[in-house]
Amino acid sequence: MTIFVEERRLPAATPGTARVIANFAAFQSGWFACVLGAAHDLAWAGTIAATAIVTAHIVCAARPLPELKLVAIALSIGVVWDSALVALGWLDFKSGFLIDGMAPHWILALWALFAMTLNLSLAWLKERLLVAAVVGAVAGPLAYWGGARLGAVVLADPVPALIALAVGWALFTPLLARLARRYDGTPTAG
Repeated sequence: MTIFVEERRLPAATPGTARVIANFAAFQSGWFACVLGAAHDLAWAGTIAATAIVTAHIVCAARPLPELKLVAIALSIGVVWDSALVALGWLDFKSGFLIDGMAPHWILALWALFAMTLNLSLAWLKERLLVAAVVGAVAGPLAYWGGARLGAVVLADPVPALIALAVGWALFTPLLARLARRYDGTPTAG
């Protein structure tokens, strides 16, 4: 008696899928390097790691200039937004200041890391701007809260700080996702 066993194979990961996963892993690695570096008075180590990750992303992009522009826009938003939250006394970063009263370099490196996800691991948000707003309103404050729990930042007045972060990220995430449509230097991942 012969028994037939049907062989089932999982679909192979496409090169695009591998890039998306690598992009997500690189972002997470950079986030931890920046936050833990800042928490342990090694802010430059995190910033250097994030800069290397973002540089590799831009260099490997099919069209580097649009990716670089998106990173520059995110950095511009980040320096203004996080510096405003510092000026309001809602955020107190532990280390990494180049200019007193401004956002530290490591938090700006996080904005650059976030920008590099918008055309790969977070590309799905580009066509779902309302979802991007909700994701930003939740994930943005959670990231800062996580940074606070790890010792990199103090939420001096937590309730207004978290509300401000939620509102800001609810605006910035869909804005940057929308801009990522225009400044997309990556081939379609899929």
